[in-house]
Amino acid sequence: MLTWVGGRRSALVRGRRVAFGVAEGGVRTCVGARRHACPARAGVSGRSTGARCEECARLDRAHSVAADTIADDPRPYRVYLAWFGPGLVKVGITAYERGAARLLEQGAVCFSWLGHGPLMAARRTEELLRAALGVPDRVPYAQKRAVRAGLPGSVRERAAEITELHARAVALGGWPESLTPAPFRGADHAGVFGLEGGEDGGPVAVGEVTELVAGGAVGGELVAVAGPDLHLATERGVVVLDTRLMTGWDLVSAEGEPCAVPLRAFEGAAGVQDGLF
Repeated sequence: MLTWVGGRRSALVRGRRVAFGVAEGGVRTCVGARRHACPARAGVSGRSTGARCEECARLDRAHSVAADTIADDPRPYRVYLAWFGPGLVKVGITAYERGAARLLEQGAVCFSWLGHGPLMAARRTEELLRAALGVPDRVPYAQKRAVRAGLPGSVRERAAEITELHARAVALGGWPESLTPAPFRGADHAGVFGLEGGEDGGPVAVGEVTELVAGGAVGGELVAVAGPDLHLATERGVVVLDTRLMTGWDLVSAEGEPCAVPLRAFEGAAGVQDGLF
């Protein structure tokens, strides 16, 4: 679901066309912090996924579990293992009450809970597993996109890496006593995202949009949605658009205009070059 300024929402339905343009002469401006507008209406880089100036970014991080700036949150937290594609696994935490929402937001193709408990116990467990298992707590979106075209076709194959890592994790000593372990129960999002099917497990993307530009346009048939990423079938092939690049721009409706924004080709994509497309 895309939410526009003013509250209007657009459902993201696979098979439908997504099209919009950026106003001529437009400038991307800071979106502010913690539901407050940027007092300076500062300009921000077109490549920024946060769309915040330095001061608003600092304010936004000032009360953030992800940024380790709060430690007194009384809510219970879950620890999880998330898999994004072959060889790409991370460990993380999320508020218990949010369920799997955080995993969907991150574009996790499959995941399993490891346990739950107080925030600091969950954080210590995350650090223990990161060090002992050699898995990171953050994975760049560029890496997630690069492996999606090679997803295995079956749920069992997709869950194989986190199945093995979960077994290794629960066998470790040193877990905080206040952290309650959870048995392995793999959850698969490939069908939810639209990344299953086809000979190689999903729609093969040729590249990703690196930024929007004034006067540019994006349009294509929506074939998959994974986290903030829209996979759009364009005249040049399937292209991935991170919707976070849209914030801060003055966007206008568009119909049949060809895509005209900077693109970075994925390695091995035949006939596609970096640049404007």
